Amino acid sequence: MTVLETPAAELAATGAVLIDFELDGVAVRARAGESLLQAAARHGVDIPHLCFKDGYRADGNCRACVVEIEGERVLAPSCCRAPQPGMKVHAASDRARSAQRMVVELLLADAPAEAPQPDSELHHWARELQAQPARFAPRAQPSRDLSHPAIAVSLDACIQCGRCVRACREEQVNDVIGFAGRGEHARIVFDMDEAMGASTCVGCGECVQACPTGALSLHAPRAGEIATVPPDRTEVDSLCPFCGVGCQVTYQVEDDRITRVEGRDGPANQGRLCVKGRFGLDYTHSPDRLTEPLVRRADRPKRSHFERLPADWRDDFRTASWDEALALAGGGLAGIRDRDGPSALAGFGSAKGSNEEAYLFQKLVRTGFRTNNVDHCTRLCHASSVAALLEGVGSGGVSNPVSDALLADCLFVIGANPAGNHPVAATFIKNAVRRGARLIVADPRRTELSRHATHELQFRADSDVAMLNAMLHVIIAEGLVDQTFVRERTTHFEELVANVAPCSPEAMAPICGIDPQTLREVARLYASSRASMIFWGMGISQHIHGTDNVRCLIALAMITGQIGRPGTGLHPLRGQNNVQGASDAGLIPMMLPDYQRVNDPANRDRFERLWGAPVPAQPGLTVVEIMNAALAGTVKGMYIMGENPAMSDPDLNHARAALAGLECLVVQDIFPTETALLADVILPASAFAEKTGSFTNTDRMVQLGRAAVSPPGQARQDLWILVEMARRLGLDWRYQQPGEVFEEMRQGMDSIHGISWARLEREGSITYPCASEDDPGQPVVFTDHFPTPDGRARLVPARFSPGAEQPDAEYPFVLITGRLLEHWHTGAMTRRSGVLDAIEPRPSASLHPDELARLGLAPGDRLRVASRRGAIELEARADEGVPRATVFIAFAFAEAAANLLTNPALDPVGRIPEFKYCAVQIHPSVARAEGPQEGVSR
Repeated sequence: MTVLETPAAELAATGAVLIDFELDGVAVRARAGESLLQAAARHGVDIPHLCFKDGYRADGNCRACVVEIEGERVLAPSCCRAPQPGMKVHAASDRARSAQRMVVELLLADAPAEAPQPDSELHHWARELQAQPARFAPRAQPSRDLSHPAIAVSLDACIQCGRCVRACREEQVNDVIGFAGRGEHARIVFDMDEAMGASTCVGCGECVQACPTGALSLHAPRAGEIATVPPDRTEVDSLCPFCGVGCQVTYQVEDDRITRVEGRDGPANQGRLCVKGRFGLDYTHSPDRLTEPLVRRADRPKRSHFERLPADWRDDFRTASWDEALALAGGGLAGIRDRDGPSALAGFGSAKGSNEEAYLFQKLVRTGFRTNNVDHCTRLCHASSVAALLEGVGSGGVSNPVSDALLADCLFVIGANPAGNHPVAATFIKNAVRRGARLIVADPRRTELSRHATHELQFRADSDVAMLNAMLHVIIAEGLVDQTFVRERTTHFEELVANVAPCSPEAMAPICGIDPQTLREVARLYASSRASMIFWGMGISQHIHGTDNVRCLIALAMITGQIGRPGTGLHPLRGQNNVQGASDAGLIPMMLPDYQRVNDPANRDRFERLWGAPVPAQPGLTVVEIMNAALAGTVKGMYIMGENPAMSDPDLNHARAALAGLECLVVQDIFPTETALLADVILPASAFAEKTGSFTNTDRMVQLGRAAVSPPGQARQDLWILVEMARRLGLDWRYQQPGEVFEEMRQGMDSIHGISWARLEREGSITYPCASEDDPGQPVVFTDHFPTPDGRARLVPARFSPGAEQPDAEYPFVLITGRLLEHWHTGAMTRRSGVLDAIEPRPSASLHPDELARLGLAPGDRLRVASRRGAIELEARADEGVPRATVFIAFAFAEAAANLLTNPALDPVGRIPEFKYCAVQIHPSVARAEGPQEGVSR
């Protein structure tokens, strides 16, 4: 008998307690806490199992994993049994194998003749054990349920292992799937035994990924056919292209098409995905893809007034070769630069592209255009957060990863809807609550996460500062301040004390709408918990007082010492998949890469030496300022890569008129967006799954995305297009691969200096700051100092001020805009996904049922929403979570673009528009719908 040395050595290196036992006559070692099944698997011994899934709680439901233990009368389920010193276990004895085989044969007896997933785990173990199901009579089974657009339910293949229940209730905490009935009538149900498509299922697909039999599987959304996985598929490890969580995925590819997406056990998602990440990748293969360069026809003037993209948009353009398109694009922009000066040009980069693309884009604008007029969508989402964080703590990144929620005792989520916008991040918050953490949810609109909250603060929209100052007042007045932390690690505390002195809960309650006692309770809870963590979203940042909102959140963390430790800190949830990385890479008009201010001569000198070209000293214009300059005629040419300002900017009539008035607009994209409609030259680019590059998620994790499929037609890699455009602007660029660009970035960005391209390819995910190749990265920062000149955080007082536009008799409603779970950003990608568009096909306006009744409307009726800037028509949706005198509209639908209504007023510091607050009026539409329609109320 010999001990298997390698696994034991690995375990000893971790410092784990080792347990010696015998498995099938071989001496092995397990670590404390492992089950027999897990220890065996680590030693290369596969014990049949079906109800067990690594990472899930072990239930021992199926008994396929039974083993024989010497000295015990009955067989034991190895998934639930822990090894003991000296234990002798037989997983392959005749007795164990006979029992394992019988379990599988009993399960196969009820299985359908045509398995929904022939390569399932059940069929794998049937082959391994040479099971013969014919000796048991089958029972009657229910018919298939194809009511959901993405998930087929085949309960005739269900073995009641419970993995889907654990996936739904314990991993994702969506609480949809459960058991009903007893004995032979036991079955899996959705909600109160509803069809899956009629249930509250959010389509995350965790149950599909967990199911070992194919009872829950994918089906074609429009054909209703059960999908099987082809045997000749290839698999590519990459990332999800949607929100900032940065979920790692595996693409399954057949014939150069993505056929399935599975979650990987990445540090940000631990195998989990949401409906977009699992079912939304078919946009890559949409027939709407741009596949050849296009040039505007001379006889087709730009049309700045439209709803959604006109069906005849293609008539405005003619096909061009790449040489002609690049010559017209680069030559047109260079001509404006040489004639009118660099300030006549501007560029919008993309938070959907890679770090390397963002870096090259801002470098092109700064050295090719010779201006700092470069920006991207962070200006429209978290610019005020970054401004306040740089001012207060010296860094624009998060202090702790999302998963630190599991280490917190108190979680404060404000102005964010993680369950809809960052669903995988929301699972960690919900997991933390199940483990005992206290959750405070503060938002004018009640969202799904609120049902998990111990305290819900549904405050009046626009009153954030009043509410937060009241909490600061309580903490100071009641002696809950961490005096040591404040004394040693902050400045300007006395100014903060003076500012909040008059902001008692009694004084602020009439403004924010939260009763004084509740304000005191949540302030005490946050301040006195062992570890408290703050998450916020664009409900905080998209205001003219967004910077002040974040200043208050920073002050809460600082005066209580709730930062610099696991389970504490400040986390602005990033919206797009690479908004953190694009900001880090310098797609900001006043910042060079790594947030080095462009008006600092030392910073410019560093990059001038790196780039071999002068860097302009004057900070550039921001997104809205560029649009104003374009409308005024001072900006005459623009290069827009992967952004859609004709849908994402506030006051869209103004933005579209500005774009239409440009002398030369070059748009690089994968779809004919509303912005592309206004272009002079359209350059067909690569989708996320068609490129390799690094992307930085909301946790500051630099992760590698890998190309899985090829761009269609003549579409080209974005990196190639950028290099070719740079050459037309007089730059001698020679980049061939993203790794070359990343290595150059390291030379100018101290935060990622220790992350080589080779290391990134090897490890896949590394958190910055990372100073050297042997630095594992720093998930938690600010542990002993802040990256400010004096190492201390600065407390900046904020005073309450109302939004730029208040409701009145003519416009009595408040409009709040945001996202839906199924759609993302301007909808260019998600609305071209069959599953996502099937779930949410039409725009809607959510109002409280009392308001609908007062307006004489029913769910599904059409209504008209108008502001001082524009009007849209869409369907009514009843939502008790929306406050009275308020309407919520998602901005992903071009046929009812919410940003036709929004106010372009800017935060004076962050220069971000006030998307989250403006005054509107609502009336029944002249064209009334015939009645409630599918997808209007759920």
